[in-house]
Amino acid sequence: MTFDAFSLRGRTALVTGARRGIGAAIAAGYAAAGADLILLARDAAVEDTLEAIKQNGGEATVVTADFADPDAVEAVATDLARERRVDILVNNAGTIRRAPAAATATADWQHVIDVNLNSAWAVTRPIGAAMVERGAGKILTIASLLSFQGGITVPAYTASKHAVAGLTKALANEWGSAGVQVNAIAPGYISTDNTTDLRADPTRETAIRDRIPAGRWGRPEDLVGAAVFLASAASDYVNGHVLAVDGGWLAR
Repeated sequence: MTFDAFSLRGRTALVTGARRGIGAAIAAGYAAAGADLILLARDAAVEDTLEAIKQNGGEATVVTADFADPDAVEAVATDLARERRVDILVNNAGTIRRAPAAATATADWQHVIDVNLNSAWAVTRPIGAAMVERGAGKILTIASLLSFQGGITVPAYTASKHAVAGLTKALANEWGSAGVQVNAIAPGYISTDNTTDLRADPTRETAIRDRIPAGRWGRPEDLVGAAVFLASAASDYVNGHVLAVDGGWLAR
């Protein structure tokens, strides 16, 4: 095997939620590895990501949909599956609502489940079906440490991320024989918008950082290597796996 196995040249990757954070870092990393990009975003304000893609030698198309509306997301994904060859799908779009379980409003629960789980399914079903028909494809969903653990005051988020891990395994079982690999990355505690409140709380921030063997919070760029691997030919015999990129958190 040579390092060419990690190249994404000639492939098109669809990345959801790429406006900033993890999705933006993966999109830019894929451009550097040679892929063309389709960004599926809540709105078209993705200028910084587009510039990073351009600087890395890539090109990108932007399409929009509200991830809180899975039907609208499915309509856009169905059109993309019909009009474009998508070789790589990254389900990254996500949200979080923090509140004690007993105080969690049903509307907040549904919003998180719709964005994190139902819209991921709404993209994956049509795009994945087209991959199965062609006999090749890579699907990567961003899971979480809370795909393994319960967390505190984030019941909907935890439920959605457990479900994402289960869906990854179920689709790997169904689609693996058709040449489609379905995997997930479980990021550790990463400095993104979703962790702003935790990092602003001195007690929680210190407790979290002290448990991470790496001794620091992760950065979105820390996930790029794993994301390129799982999108490339180097991972053709990796299927149904949830890869923790967590600085050692789960080993503690």
